[in-house]
Amino acid sequence: MELQKIFLIFLVAQLALTSSERLFHSRDRSDIQARAQNKAESILTREGAQNYLQKYGWIEPVHWDSMPFRGVPATSEENVAPPDISILLNEGESSPSTLPVTAPHPKPTLNPRFIGALRRFQEANGLRVTGELDEATREAMNAPRCGVPDQKVTQLEKSKDSDNLSNEEGHPTHVAQTAPTVSDAKSNGRLALSQHVRKKRSHLLKAGKKKGAFSKPTIKWRLLGEGYSIWLSINQQRSILSRAFRMWSEVVPLNFEEDTDSPAHLIDIKLGFGTRRHLGCSQLFDGMGREFAHAWQLGDIHFDDDEHFVPPNSDQGISLLKVASHEIGHVLGLSHMNEASSVMQPSYIPANSRMELDVVDRKAIQRIYGRCSGPFNTIFDWVHQERGSLVFHTYFFRKSWYWKYENRNNRTRYRDPRRLANGWKGIPSSDIDGFLHIWTQNLTCFFKGTQYWRYDNENDRAYIADPEKIAYPRLISDGFPGINGPIDTAFYDIRDNNIYFFQGRNVTAFSVAQHKVLLGYPKSISEVFPPWISGDHPLSDLDAAYYSFTHETVFFIKETNVWRMAGHKGPQDIPPNSLLPRQLINELWLDICDVHPTMLTVPRR
Repeated sequence: MELQKIFLIFLVAQLALTSSERLFHSRDRSDIQARAQNKAESILTREGAQNYLQKYGWIEPVHWDSMPFRGVPATSEENVAPPDISILLNEGESSPSTLPVTAPHPKPTLNPRFIGALRRFQEANGLRVTGELDEATREAMNAPRCGVPDQKVTQLEKSKDSDNLSNEEGHPTHVAQTAPTVSDAKSNGRLALSQHVRKKRSHLLKAGKKKGAFSKPTIKWRLLGEGYSIWLSINQQRSILSRAFRMWSEVVPLNFEEDTDSPAHLIDIKLGFGTRRHLGCSQLFDGMGREFAHAWQLGDIHFDDDEHFVPPNSDQGISLLKVASHEIGHVLGLSHMNEASSVMQPSYIPANSRMELDVVDRKAIQRIYGRCSGPFNTIFDWVHQERGSLVFHTYFFRKSWYWKYENRNNRTRYRDPRRLANGWKGIPSSDIDGFLHIWTQNLTCFFKGTQYWRYDNENDRAYIADPEKIAYPRLISDGFPGINGPIDTAFYDIRDNNIYFFQGRNVTAFSVAQHKVLLGYPKSISEVFPPWISGDHPLSDLDAAYYSFTHETVFFIKETNVWRMAGHKGPQDIPPNSLLPRQLINELWLDICDVHPTMLTVPRR
């Protein structure tokens, strides 16, 4: 009897392995070749088009975010085996026919709303609106795309009928249950995580400051060990996913941290690759050729590993970076946008290795999470030689990180911030107090504490000893007699050839021509730079002050506010040097965002 049970257990295990997705593959990956035959069924008929329009919400919006585990049988424990495996097996009956006799399937009828849905789909995809399933429409429907519906039930609509969809714990109550299959048995080991994710998602939707928004600044993610792709190495997969998360972190005040150690219930976003029935999910993938992934708001991301995923620099296959960036957008709360330049475009459009978020993506996600904001240690324009010409770039320093700002595009450089120590050789690696650049004399200095470092613009590093044989770092009082550090900030005013050093409530003017402090200084900041509107003034303890070549004026920065100094070319009723009403820094300079240290790279600037 024991031998018989062992044989039965072995037989069921073999059935499970042959009828569900494989977790492990041949060492030489020869089994991957079979994937080319596992293709998604093409949409050629009106019935197929109707199924497409129904699935993606064109006929009726889909309750997508309540569907990830709908119909998946729940278990109280993981990998629970029945006490007697023989109860799962029944003796078959013999039949005189070698093939089962099946009744013909009735031809599906078209939904009355089919034509209207088809016309809306054509219009949204920039096709000629005919209401007919023409060749261009078939091509659009068969294009690689995201599995998330284009038209979903909104959070407001969900909240109105939530009593019919879920109980207090966020579990679906009125859902159709499907009978477990042999392939389901393999997935049950993952259901404990699935049940937790379902409860967690409901909690986050209720607790978020906005419906559908994460309510905490740091989001943890993990690539599941049972969900690796066969197409890329594990390190490649993690690196590409990290880069995709970073793209969103660069435009909103969210940090994404890869966490490979914490218990599963502490991970906010779990990612994995699978085929057909996969990772305990109720939504089956369709094979190679159409759906490449799907995701849930505040939930998980699944990739169809029948697709050939490739790194960003490949001109073959499907870019994992672009797909992952798109699906993360869904998790954060974005729906599809029919903008060709948007990463949230539902259909797959190849992208180059410098793929980044479009302005429509940035604005959409910032409507949910707001803009990044925060104080800076130093802000300045650096003038230097580049390809034989004098050019300037604007830099923002915060602690040990810096951003290069592209004034023409009104945004930070691609893949910033970067480590200060790697971009500016030889200066202190964090907390710079001030920057000074007298570009007419090619004198560039960084200040910290009671010392300053002279910078070699040509060789892009701090001097150890300058051409005059002066060693650095040097005391501020030695280089600028009458100025004792530390300082809050400083700037060079090209209009009067003076350096202004700020300390507390005071400012001291230092003449470059005379190399000494001007008579009558120090003075209060509000006396030298008075407010145009009474009471609207930083008064003391500035974070930064700098002359902007882009705006042709001086900015005073404190915490999250900025004041613009009125110039000589301004309106006559505004006295020169007066400070105009404050603005928020993130209204003037966009998308200067922190990124979690685990996601930072350090290429040269």
